[in-house]
Amino acid sequence: MTEITSRPAVSDRDDRKSAAIAARNVRPNPGAKVIGSFDFAREVLRSPDFRQAGAGAEHIKLDNPEHVSVFFLDGELHRKRRSQLARYFTPKAIKTRHQAVMRRATDELIAELRRDGQAQLDIMSMRLACDVAAEIVGLTQSDPAALSERIRKTFLTIGTSHDGPAGWLDKARGLWRTMQFFWRDVLPAIRARRVAPKDDVISYCVQEGFSNKAVLIECMTYATAGMLTTREFIVMVAWHLFEQDALRQRFLAGGEEEQLAILEEILRLEPVAAMVHRRAVADFTGPGGETVKAGEVYAIDMRAVNADPAATGACPFAIDPERARRQKIAGSWMSFADGPHRCPGAQVALHETRVFLDALLRVPGIRLATEPQIGWCAPIMGYEVHGAIVTCDKA
Repeated sequence: MTEITSRPAVSDRDDRKSAAIAARNVRPNPGAKVIGSFDFAREVLRSPDFRQAGAGAEHIKLDNPEHVSVFFLDGELHRKRRSQLARYFTPKAIKTRHQAVMRRATDELIAELRRDGQAQLDIMSMRLACDVAAEIVGLTQSDPAALSERIRKTFLTIGTSHDGPAGWLDKARGLWRTMQFFWRDVLPAIRARRVAPKDDVISYCVQEGFSNKAVLIECMTYATAGMLTTREFIVMVAWHLFEQDALRQRFLAGGEEEQLAILEEILRLEPVAAMVHRRAVADFTGPGGETVKAGEVYAIDMRAVNADPAATGACPFAIDPERARRQKIAGSWMSFADGPHRCPGAQVALHETRVFLDALLRVPGIRLATEPQIGWCAPIMGYEVHGAIVTCDKA
């Protein structure tokens, strides 16, 4: 493994909570060259001379693009599919449609918390993320709690790589879970949208004549990513805000712009997905003179890139909500990636986190009674935070 490094980090306060488990688990694919430079990573992600790699991309057949997730498409095929679905993730859609779902789900969760006096934070955040993603995608014909559990189990089978009988069992289990998701959640939604279309992803797919398999693939892409990664982000941000009184007060006193700056700065330090891979399809020269040959695979280390002092300035491991403005860089840094494959739901995730945590932290007597435990999710090469208990004054 060859590593392309940036300048050494400034030694100072370290606010990261997921650094240790990431250090034990983040590994590039065999033969991949690791990128830790912010500028080089940005150029690679934006360049048309690179294609998706890793996460099974090398096994994807493009002879029938309709049956390929937008995640694995590149070039004109990707641009066309992405542009067709972009309207569901615009700032206007968030303001006029999705925020109503975010606030309704948040109100329900806060009411239950105040009734019981306690709740498990990762369960609350999963319900919120599930409700929002299901509304955008169109998975609204089944029980939300059962839907979120099926999606979680389905996603955990992705990327398993055992050999022999264990591998066959993994594949059988994954197929069974995928079919349960299809029969109980996706197919009822398809049937409903054929009768009464709505403004959501499944309605679009039905109107465009996508096969059931193609609709399932899009649901797997948008729903699983939107639900699972957002759940982890919400809990991680809450953990930081509960522990840092000054930062919490700043969040509660700030307007939308200030709150989003705090969320993005925490996400800079704690990106949920830690590494993405790209394969060069042509020779390429990076911004620092890096020489890339066609066929080489590069692993972009999101954690290292987001802490590259050449981009972040001093004290890259400390939370500083003014950092992005001071450095004149987009506040999300590389946490949602960049270029044509930048996460389409980035703004949705940020706004639902903001809406929920603003309400949660204003609950009378709210406190973090039990800190979360950090685990690892191999399919996304990212952390999991679970088991956090919050308590409050009962209503």
